Amino acid sequence: MANTFTNIGVFLVATIGILYLFAVLMRFLLQLARADFYNPISQGIVKVTNPLLLPLRKLVPGLFGIDMASLVLAILVGWVMILACGLLAGGGLFNPLSALLWSFLGCISTVIAIVFIGMLISIIFSWIAPQSGHPALMLLRQLLEPFCAPVRRLIPPLGVIDISPIFVFILLTVADKLLVGFAQMANMPAFVYGLFWQIPGF
Repeated sequence: MANTFTNIGVFLVATIGILYLFAVLMRFLLQLARADFYNPISQGIVKVTNPLLLPLRKLVPGLFGIDMASLVLAILVGWVMILACGLLAGGGLFNPLSALLWSFLGCISTVIAIVFIGMLISIIFSWIAPQSGHPALMLLRQLLEPFCAPVRRLIPPLGVIDISPIFVFILLTVADKLLVGFAQMANMPAFVYGLFWQIPGF
């Protein structure tokens, strides 16, 4: 019975942690992409993240137009999640410095997963609703543009067919495999790596 409560505790902490981490990373990515701030989904993310982000911005300034406070907050959220889940799972308190590195790697893994899944959603809806003006799809296109545009400049469309997403998927998959290697080098437990989002099937 104790194991059941332990599993429930880890599940709840991990779920709440990854959802908030997702919100913080989305805010970071949307600001990086200069996405529509007044999009209703953007506004929702802003409201959820502001309570922790605004105080942190007083300590962590931006750098070259990049919202470093959002990045720092994401790493701290992952760090707390790792330490809390480690304690609940009975593994004791992880080394805080190691947990900080693991959180950084986990945040990268989650960003890769967000972009990968976002690309899939974007491609599917480009087939079934190419002219859709839904706020979520408009925001998704804006978010993905910084990842797709450099590849599109190197690999132009073949007529009306844009093949750049194929190469973006390849690059994301390679990055994910490299990240797994870095996680192993950092002695990141599989349990901890599993707390973060990864590309489906990896």
